[in-house]
Amino acid sequence: MSSCFAATSMGDLIPGLPEEVARECLIRVGFDQLPTVRRISRQWKEEVESPDYSRLRRAEGLARPVIAMVQAQPEHVVETGPAQKHSSASSAVNGGPANNYRMVLLDPVEGRWASLPVLPGPTGSLPLFCQVAAVDGGQGRKRLVVVGGWDPESWAPTDSVYVYDFLTGAWRRGAPMPGPRRSFFATAAVGGTVYVAGGHDEEKNALRSALAYDPDSDAWTALPDMGEERDEPRGLCIGGKFLVIGGYPTPEQGRFAGSAEAFDPATGAWSPVGEALLEDGACPRTCCVAPGAERVYMIRDGNLVARDGGAFAAWRTVASVPEDARTASTVSAIPDGRVVVIGSGCHGGEQTVYMLCDVAGKPASWARAPAPPEFSGHVQAACFLEI
Repeated sequence: MSSCFAATSMGDLIPGLPEEVARECLIRVGFDQLPTVRRISRQWKEEVESPDYSRLRRAEGLARPVIAMVQAQPEHVVETGPAQKHSSASSAVNGGPANNYRMVLLDPVEGRWASLPVLPGPTGSLPLFCQVAAVDGGQGRKRLVVVGGWDPESWAPTDSVYVYDFLTGAWRRGAPMPGPRRSFFATAAVGGTVYVAGGHDEEKNALRSALAYDPDSDAWTALPDMGEERDEPRGLCIGGKFLVIGGYPTPEQGRFAGSAEAFDPATGAWSPVGEALLEDGACPRTCCVAPGAERVYMIRDGNLVARDGGAFAAWRTVASVPEDARTASTVSAIPDGRVVVIGSGCHGGEQTVYMLCDVAGKPASWARAPAPPEFSGHVQAACFLEI
């Protein structure tokens, strides 16, 4: 390590290697090792923080599709080091293992799993029912933003915001989400901004209000209200807009509407989507959008279905979901037409992970991605990002 510091101080990225070769080595570092690389020397820190670093990784096909998941921590898992987990005994004292959630990363193509450091605090747990979004920041920085949820000990709604920076490998507290404290709201990132809309307040009243959070300035902005109250809606980024699907008003209590509305950051206004995206009564929880496209997926009647194009043509059946994943926790689309479904055969059952390729002209078949025992917990929320 000392030789690296000495060499980099003299201008060599890696001792004895030409700069081009050294840079080729650095861009091949795994996404979970970037914080360590950044601490080796000032020159390595400047290298991985450079916008050219991200561009080179993409150009070389080294950027990895990653699903970030809020996952329950199995009771038996105990680790030490920077990503130290709390013991099962500690978990029981602080709300029980079922209430202890952590952030987990999955590269579904390579089948690679990793856990992020726990949050600071007595439990180390992410809030229950929190929402997560991935944002791009300055210098190509990738961050995860965790918003709201319930305190894992008291089960009271929180206004907490946590931001994880993949370069520093650390969490920080963000500015609290403005009131009222809401639960089960829609969230999605559009560009470098995280949007929040709907949900219900502490009196179970469905909300129309919406907010935007800028992680760079650590500031919230109030948005115009939506046209309708929407409790338990789903938030998506599609066509550069924040799309809020489904939900229900206070008097309906669980009777989902199939309508949707979209917020356009360019105009600062909401507009209704011309036609219902879902059938009335359909829960939008499993809806997701393919990155860089206008294809929406969801699980319906045991099948993975999709709608293509800006006009949202009729739903088509892609494939029947394996029986041991039909109680789906989350559905995520990744580039090249691949879709990842994480679920179980019944409520409370063992979590399974499947991936399918939805490309025209190719048979749609599922491949099961093995999950190590320490990553077998229930997945509460997820988002896609590319590192």
